[in-house]
Amino acid sequence: MDATSSLFGILYTFSASLLYPVVIILILLVVFSLMLIGEFLSEYAKRHRDTENLEQCCNRVRDHVSSREYEKAAGSLRNVKQNFMVTSFALSAAAHLEKNMIPAIEWLSQEYEIRMAKRLEQTRIVATVSPMLGLMGTLIPLGPALIGLSQGDIVQLANNLMIAFATTVIGLFAGTIGYVLTQVRKRWYWQDMADIDYILDTLEVKE
Repeated sequence: MDATSSLFGILYTFSASLLYPVVIILILLVVFSLMLIGEFLSEYAKRHRDTENLEQCCNRVRDHVSSREYEKAAGSLRNVKQNFMVTSFALSAAAHLEKNMIPAIEWLSQEYEIRMAKRLEQTRIVATVSPMLGLMGTLIPLGPALIGLSQGDIVQLANNLMIAFATTVIGLFAGTIGYVLTQVRKRWYWQDMADIDYILDTLEVKE
């Protein structure tokens, strides 16, 4: 019985010691999620997709590549004016195209795909981890709350329940922000990758 009590005591002490780290991380996640909102709005304001410009530039690039006029093709590629990722890819691809390094452009597109995935990871982590930590912040104070209830200590009960409810709300708040931003950005980057794939098809470097 003593061994069991000691084991339960260790478990209780360990779980209780996690409360402050969980609360601190939750607060940091909320601050980070608010920063992500600002970054998201800035990115949204800069997004500009002109399908007519993309098609015209790609048609000129295709004609120049077929004539092996790589410098002119690179110049046409630099005229692509789209969303930041697509425009940045077009400029980088133009530098490779000028040197007749067309196969390297396929590798470059994979680098941009990884870059997009990295940006999505941030909001995915917030969306996944925040509710988990919120649940931990809810369950950990319930032990002291039940102890306070058994001892008739209403103040201890109220304080711990307040922490439990607050961490739940904070975790869900940060998780909701992360989820919404992930879904919207995922659609954006699918669109950007579709435009990059169109450029690759123009250069005939896709497998």
